[in-house]
Amino acid sequence: MKALCWYGTNDVRVTTVPDPKIINKNDAIIKVTSTAICGSDLHILDGFQPTMEKGDILGHEPMGEVVEVGSDVRNLKVGDRVVVPFTISCGECFFCQKQMYSLCDNSNPGAELARKAMGHATAGIFGYSHMLGGYAGGQAEYLRVPYADVGPFKIPNGIPDEKVLFLSDIFPTGYMAAENCGIEPGDTVAVWGCGPVAQFAIQSAWMFGAERIIAIDHVPERLEMARQQGRAETVNFDDVDVYDQLMQMTHGRGPDRCIDAVGCEAHSGGTLDGIIDSVKTAALLGTDRPHVLRQAIKSCRKGGTISVPGVYVGYGDKIPIGAAMNKGLTIKTGQTHVQKYMPILFEKIEKNEIDPSFVITHQMKLDDAAEGYSLFKEKQDHCIKVVLKP
Repeated sequence: MKALCWYGTNDVRVTTVPDPKIINKNDAIIKVTSTAICGSDLHILDGFQPTMEKGDILGHEPMGEVVEVGSDVRNLKVGDRVVVPFTISCGECFFCQKQMYSLCDNSNPGAELARKAMGHATAGIFGYSHMLGGYAGGQAEYLRVPYADVGPFKIPNGIPDEKVLFLSDIFPTGYMAAENCGIEPGDTVAVWGCGPVAQFAIQSAWMFGAERIIAIDHVPERLEMARQQGRAETVNFDDVDVYDQLMQMTHGRGPDRCIDAVGCEAHSGGTLDGIIDSVKTAALLGTDRPHVLRQAIKSCRKGGTISVPGVYVGYGDKIPIGAAMNKGLTIKTGQTHVQKYMPILFEKIEKNEIDPSFVITHQMKLDDAAEGYSLFKEKQDHCIKVVLKP
């Protein structure tokens, strides 16, 4: 089959690799009909995610048709259309029983690598390094799905892929980010970043009852999408000091809830801390650029909440922990418990409360995936979200 493989920093290629096979009795094989490039994939492309190996197949936002099932699979049959969550979860461990699926104890063969880096292992993730399981990803013609009774979510015929594909990751991720904020009536929510996850965080914040949403970025088309689709007020960090602007917009109190939908590769608009971050990561003296997290801690109102769906991979310097502590902030983080949210959000799609396809700007063949990565990374041709068609 054809698959998009990683060969090093800024080097991804579509190559021919062996077709996946059933390995365990609870596996299924999916013929991928749509798969997307995620902002998290750019952390791999840029060399920020450790424990990648040459030839690893990328991608963690797939859906498709079941073509084979293991002998223990009961919930799926050949021919079913399914969306596959990016987290791989057993459904039976302590964490899965609490619906904390991204913290699964049993799905990560790279658990020892993860423990050395983080203290504990989290769930396996498709196409996202050997520290997170070494699983082949979904930017391919076929995908092996472990624990197939727990992960894949069945989709009725007649619903286009584009309306449901993002149940695999970015819609639940944005929704969980908003839920983690603990939004109360009358709240102002500030969202850093206007990429795909942020767009769904904005949509979800309205669902949870936000009164006002302020979106922060510097890419014109992303800011425009936040205004038009998300009904958000916008701040271009190239034009203003973000802290000063937020204080002005909230009469000195600060946003009640803040969402860092950027993560480890934040752009800073030329601030001193951002310049230092860039120099240190370029010189391999640092792993993350946490400018947005610093800014959110400084900007958030006293007693407020910061939610962090943006991916961090290692260690962040100069986090203002003193400000967070003295201001009484709550910080909630985490990879998304996708399986928990898929039925909730699918119901919203079925009821036409939201059509997630609004975020798609480019559809491309799998053969053109490397070009899609370049467009997305460089923000060329007004690119916000790329969907690949194997």
